[in-house]
Amino acid sequence: MPLRTASTVTFFYALGYPIGNLAVNAMSPMAVLAFRFGLAALILGAWARISGVVWPTGLKLGHVAITGLLMQAVQFCALYFAIQLGAPAVLCAVVVAMNPVATALLAATFLRHRLNARRVLALVLGVAAVLAACASRLIDQGGIDSAVLLLLVALVGLAAGGVYQQRFCADVDFRASTAVQNAVAFVPALVLTLTTHFAVHDAARAAFAVAGVVLLNATLGVSLYVRAINLHGAAAVSMLFCVIPAVAGVVSWAMLGQGVDVGTGVGLALGAAACWINASGSRQERQNNPRRDGRGQDRIEAVHEAPVAG
Repeated sequence: MPLRTASTVTFFYALGYPIGNLAVNAMSPMAVLAFRFGLAALILGAWARISGVVWPTGLKLGHVAITGLLMQAVQFCALYFAIQLGAPAVLCAVVVAMNPVATALLAATFLRHRLNARRVLALVLGVAAVLAACASRLIDQGGIDSAVLLLLVALVGLAAGGVYQQRFCADVDFRASTAVQNAVAFVPALVLTLTTHFAVHDAARAAFAVAGVVLLNATLGVSLYVRAINLHGAAAVSMLFCVIPAVAGVVSWAMLGQGVDVGTGVGLALGAAACWINASGSRQERQNNPRRDGRGQDRIEAVHEAPVAG
């Protein structure tokens, strides 16, 4: 992958964490998500319509809806509630970036994918990375606190949604798929907005942050991510998650003044190693399986190897 492409995808993916943190600090988290899902659904739906893509119908539409509930609603509702409870952006990035590792485990369990030695090692390092990154909160709270638990729920939602998408929705155009997913996720976000406390702490900052979440993250970030997968393969894109949490940490420090403690720093290093080993394990599997056709199979396994843009 060219350095320019890698840098662009990495930056806009990492930018989603501090922008989300900024939005939640300016407005109630579920209201942020209602705007995010609703506006992103309209933008991506218009793009799909103009492009003339085929929309899913019948049972396929139901599968896409379930994927949206897992990958969008469960992931982001849990993630934004965790941010509201004080989870730093870089901690969120470290935990959620373990999706390739978590997905490998779920795929081995439910899709009967084989785990080679490298992926087993990646799983071990991934668990160690999460524990290290959460160490200070675990010590302070005397165990798993609500924010850490919510981040783990977000990770499971994203990973489970990825496995479900790979199993049932791999042949749906990404523009139609993401439009439907955002539209479906808008419903629970709106319900939670109406049933929880609503507050706007800073109207100008809220408007700026929500616009950034919708345009830079939910729309542009997703498009750049998927385009990179189509051009260079999911294995190449998954390597970016070795550095995305670190970039998120730098951007969060610049935008929010959030520092990185020792535990999170160790988690960054272990997480980078886990992502790199997981990606190399995926390449090894493709080399050992002649039925896989390289980049074409990469597209089918895109979510298996790398998280969707958050």
